[in-house]
Parts: sequence; C-alpha cells; structure tokens
Amino acid sequence: RSFHSDRLPGSRSKPAPTDDPSPPAPVGIFKTLPRKMTGAVKVLGTAGPKKAAKAAATTGKSPRYYPADDVKRPLPSRKSKKNAPGVRSSITPGTVLILLAGRFRGKRVVCLKALPSGLLLVTGPFKINGVPLRRVSQTYVIATSTKIDVSGADVSGIDDSYFSREKDADAEGEEEFFAGDAPKPAVVSDQRKADQKKVDAVILKAVAGEPMLKEYLNAKFSLSKGDKPHNMVF
Repeated sequence: RSFHSDRLPGSRSKPAPTDDPSPPAPVGIFKTLPRKMTGAVKVLGTAGPKKAAKAAATTGKSPRYYPADDVKRPLPSRKSKKNAPGVRSSITPGTVLILLAGRFRGKRVVCLKALPSGLLLVTGPFKINGVPLRRVSQTYVIATSTKIDVSGADVSGIDDSYFSREKDADAEGEEEFFAGDAPKPAVVSDQRKADQKKVDAVILKAVAGEPMLKEYLNAKFSLSKGDKPHNMVF
C-alpha cells in the first residue's frame, strides 16, 4: 500500500510553534528556567573574581576567572638599607687567614676587624710578606686556628670610605685615551703609609713573641698532588 508524506523516512517532526519570544539557550552553556520566569537564564560554573576565589578554596581547582589586565606588583627596591652579612664565628680580630683569591692569593694575613660592609680588614704585616692594609671578602679566605693579640692596634679610623678612590681632577680627553701611553703608577698617600707603619708596629711586636710565627706568616700556602684539603686542619 502506498501513501504520500512530506517527511522523509527516519526524520523527526518539527517542534510545534509557541508564543514564547525568548530565544533558545545554547546547549551546554545555559540552563533554561521555568516558563513563568520567561527570558531568565542561569550560568553554569564560576564567573567573577569572588566566585572564582570561593570555588578555588572549596574545590581546590584552579579558578576559571582571570583578570583581563595584569596586576602590577611593586618591584624590590635597592634603596632600602641592607644589613651587612654576618661574619663567621671562626673569624675574629687576630685570626690568621689564608687568602684564596686576588693579587695576594696564597698569602697568610692577620685579621684586624670586620668593616660595616661585611668585608674584613687585614694586614700582612707588610714588612713580613708584603701584604698592605686591605679589604678582603670572607668568602675567599680560610680561617686558621692561629691567633695573634691585636688589641693594641688602633684601627678605629679605618673604614670602607678609607679605601675609596679619589677622582682624578685632570680627566683624560679623547686624544689622551688613544695616545697609548704607559699606565700611571699607583701612588700611595703619606697618610696610608703612616697608618701602615703604626698598625704593623703592634703586629710585629706580637709576632716576635711567638716562635716560628714570623716564618709561618711568610710562608705561602699551596697544594700539591695528593693533598686532601678536606682532611687538613688549619
């Protein structure tokens, strides 16, 4: 038996037209409410900073809300005053140190005090091993168990500004820079020479009272093949 139909086999019938003017909500995003609240929709999930923070605190999941603009955070400032690093307990005034870096590496020096910057003020003495008054970092020294009485040395007037370089009044121009002349020798002021002699006089007197201490300060530290520094006792 044959019959005529506008619908194809297997097709679904179209929904009956209604008088509801509100458009249908997208599937999976919005949820339609009862018809008495015509046009109202409910958002599934979290939206907004407060709901996102609340959802993240309760569920432990990352929030779905992110601010459109980057939140500016204050950068760390270097203008604030920083505290100087603490000095190791093994380094005290009078401790004999071994320099591990710099021009005088391998030399033994006497620690006089710790400066406000965290650097150490040391001396050779200059008459024994040629090391003048200078600043060294505690990172590049080995503290030994040998100690010298330096209580009589007056180093209260020596601080970090004592070692600041003086600006040259006659600044070199472009022609002098490319002239290729020999470098200017470093000139030690008379004040520094006097301070060196005054400090070393007290150190030399203390060194003279200990046997073999002068030879110990004059000897240069070095390692040879087979030496094990981690087993050495300084």
